[in-house]
Amino acid sequence: MKILVTGAHGFVGTRLMKELEGAIAAPSIQGMNEKQIRQIVEESEADVIIHTAAISDVGICEKNPEESYYANVLLPVYLAKASDGKKLICFSSDQVYRGCESDGPYREDEAKPANIYGAHKLEMEQRVLDRQPDSVLLRAEWMYDYISPRGNYLLNVLNAKETLTFGRQYRGITYLREVCENLERIVKLPENGLQQSGKLSGETVLAENQPGEQDVILQLPGGVYNFGSETTQSMYEITKEFLQITGSRQQVQEGSLVHNLWMDCSKAAQYGIVFSDVMGGLRRCLADYGLLQ
Repeated sequence: MKILVTGAHGFVGTRLMKELEGAIAAPSIQGMNEKQIRQIVEESEADVIIHTAAISDVGICEKNPEESYYANVLLPVYLAKASDGKKLICFSSDQVYRGCESDGPYREDEAKPANIYGAHKLEMEQRVLDRQPDSVLLRAEWMYDYISPRGNYLLNVLNAKETLTFGRQYRGITYLREVCENLERIVKLPENGLQQSGKLSGETVLAENQPGEQDVILQLPGGVYNFGSETTQSMYEITKEFLQITGSRQQVQEGSLVHNLWMDCSKAAQYGIVFSDVMGGLRRCLADYGLLQ
């Protein structure tokens, strides 16, 4: 099975290229038109497309809405148009919940963006599903890893020199390793010559492959899924406990109220897509890199 990965040199894509057997790095698609995107997909002969490329900096999207719309809406729509007969998985964002009036945790049908990035991600989801209803859209959280080309929660806290401040905000943060592990669960090869595919109802269908053919399992029916670690702690509480388990003397103080971004991930969990809770993921990451006291 061949898996075409966009954003293959980015934070998520780099790890996917190491973890996923059959992964193929797409060239940079920034600036490409629909015809060029189609050519890349066709020449790859991929069975699955995992789209991770995006402009994910909220501030940059606010300052450059046209660039954000192209990168975060049009490019994935071009991929959807080029993915007939293939499985398409696109990353979305928890920023689609930024404008929700309730405290959460938020279910997939409660999206209400409050910034350009979130609005563009929500429009992307809708347009991709309109074109390819069996596509899977994953609303990802703030992801972290110890080895990273850019700052993330873990590195920001470990490398802090001054007192940290985290507001009274509930949100999930996710260990990148678990993101990759769950993508492997979403896309995997059939065993013993059988194909298992999820229909929109979630019904399971078994069909024997013809000799020489290789089919793809997509465990999740097409749709939108919250995708990441859940928590019942605020970011201040998470950080305070994190500093304790690392033995750090770094100080953290609680700031003002910040809008929640935590998600209810039970929809994906029904299909076996599960993560450690936030503190469990942080402990696992620290243990993986020999940093747990």
